[in-house]
Amino acid sequence: MRIFKSLFFATLLFWASLAHADKGYTLVSPPQPTESGKKIEVLEFFYYGCPHCYHLQRYLDPWLKTLPKDVEFRYVPTIFNDQWAKLAKTYYALDVIGKEPALHGAVYKAVQLDNIDLGDENTLLDWAVKQGVDRAKLAAAYSSFSAQVDMNKSKQMTRSYGIMGTPSLVIDGKYLTSPELTQSLPGTIAELDKLIQKARAERARH
Repeated sequence: MRIFKSLFFATLLFWASLAHADKGYTLVSPPQPTESGKKIEVLEFFYYGCPHCYHLQRYLDPWLKTLPKDVEFRYVPTIFNDQWAKLAKTYYALDVIGKEPALHGAVYKAVQLDNIDLGDENTLLDWAVKQGVDRAKLAAAYSSFSAQVDMNKSKQMTRSYGIMGTPSLVIDGKYLTSPELTQSLPGTIAELDKLIQKARAERARH
């Protein structure tokens, strides 16, 4: 009977999630805890090697410049396998030394347009020096304990949030939208705004 009940509720959650797919979003099941305190958390699960992520970034950049004060945005490198882990490590190595925000777009361009393998450590270090980054500092960050901890967290979050593809945007640990669900890049940003309003209203009721 317990097994039957578990399957029954799992099926309900599955269909409840699908019911929202035609609205441009699905439910994260189970909802995940946020790290943003009183602010609404927005996470983008992305991959530097993903062309859709690269194209969405062009819409995200102007959106981020007008980010509401009650919203906190964070990138989460998605890790499905060892190949994806390489560029996730690139993200975290740059993040450890505080260079990732300034070089986020440049990394995309190098990977997507210039076909530079920034998942390779030596290639990354050579490229980063040309961007004005201290080679020794980045090399230390690349093999640091902090970067490894962040990598492990990304792997776990990819599983916990049920991420199936990139880019995926998660709002307040509850709602997931993506270009695949909205069928357009501008539509994804519009859906993101709607879900932030939805999360804001829910927080106001509690």
